[in-house]
Amino acid sequence: MARTGRPKKELTLTKDERDELERLARRSRTNRHIALRAKIILASCSGLSNDDVAARVRVSASTVGKWRRRFVDGRVAGLYDEPRPGARRKITDDDVEEIIVKTLETKPKGRTHWSTRKMAQAAGVSHSTIGRIWRTFGLQPHIVEGFKLSDDPLFIEKVRDVVGLYLNPPEHAVVYCFDEKPQIQALERAQPILPMDFGMPERQTHNYIRNGTLDLFAALNVATGEVLAKTKQKHRAKDFVDFLREIDRQVPSDLEIHVVLDNLSAHKAPLVKRWLARHPRFFLHFTPTYSSWLNLVERFFGLLTEHALKRGSHKNVPNLRRAILDYVEAHNEEGKTFKWTKTADEILDKVKRFGQRTLQVHQHATAK
Repeated sequence: MARTGRPKKELTLTKDERDELERLARRSRTNRHIALRAKIILASCSGLSNDDVAARVRVSASTVGKWRRRFVDGRVAGLYDEPRPGARRKITDDDVEEIIVKTLETKPKGRTHWSTRKMAQAAGVSHSTIGRIWRTFGLQPHIVEGFKLSDDPLFIEKVRDVVGLYLNPPEHAVVYCFDEKPQIQALERAQPILPMDFGMPERQTHNYIRNGTLDLFAALNVATGEVLAKTKQKHRAKDFVDFLREIDRQVPSDLEIHVVLDNLSAHKAPLVKRWLARHPRFFLHFTPTYSSWLNLVERFFGLLTEHALKRGSHKNVPNLRRAILDYVEAHNEEGKTFKWTKTADEILDKVKRFGQRTLQVHQHATAK
């Protein structure tokens, strides 16, 4: 008895179509739906029935028939999903613009910044809509960051000097980044710390007992990442000279020593100048005022605080000193270096753009 039913449309492939389908069929990890449809067409072209193709690729026979017809009508493009119209937009472009302008140029009454709910009330939309608009345009009214432009008259010269040491250090020399971290407090939690457990983070009280302070002197070797550290009770010129003596002992006598440091008065005291005059292989390079970001040892101080101090509980100053020196020892064992990537010109261009923007904002605010 002859087979009856809807006749199948003839399915033939050009060489280019076959190559494209084989390429799509291999994309099962990136687009499994298109890959499946390409496999259906390739199997159908081998002369198999819809039922046989369905069994091979593990779909229903009606699915095989659907994509056969789509391919015959639209070729390879017919395998892709057609765009769906979806619901009509409720928020127009003008509404979005109004919300953005209001966010940037106004503030709610009695408040310093907008929240999603306050803006939603003012704009007549949901707070989730405000959140999506703010994320799309990178607006974060709840965040404020600090800044300080250097007023150093030798800012450009000092930036070029320090960055030059990082990117092109002198031969037969060692470059150190030095700074003090003063008044580190030995803070002991008022109650015992509860350790982390399954489904429960570590917990500690917000209040603490002050058990004294100490100062940390640290010098970061730019080439190796090794940190030379000493703790002291004060950071006077005398203490600074003592630390320079320690650097002098650590570095072979045939090498110059270049030290990047800030403009603390103790670093320029007469005692320091007399000591430097007797040790001509030392060269001090001062960063511009308000430019601690230019000193690589500040990155080390940040990691020290995050990894060893912030969550610690120290019963006394010796306990705090041990925690600091243990971290320094672990850092030196890892051999971690901090690589400087920005050139002096890139830094100065960025500072220039930021300064111009700051000036424009100031002029706009003054004109109101």
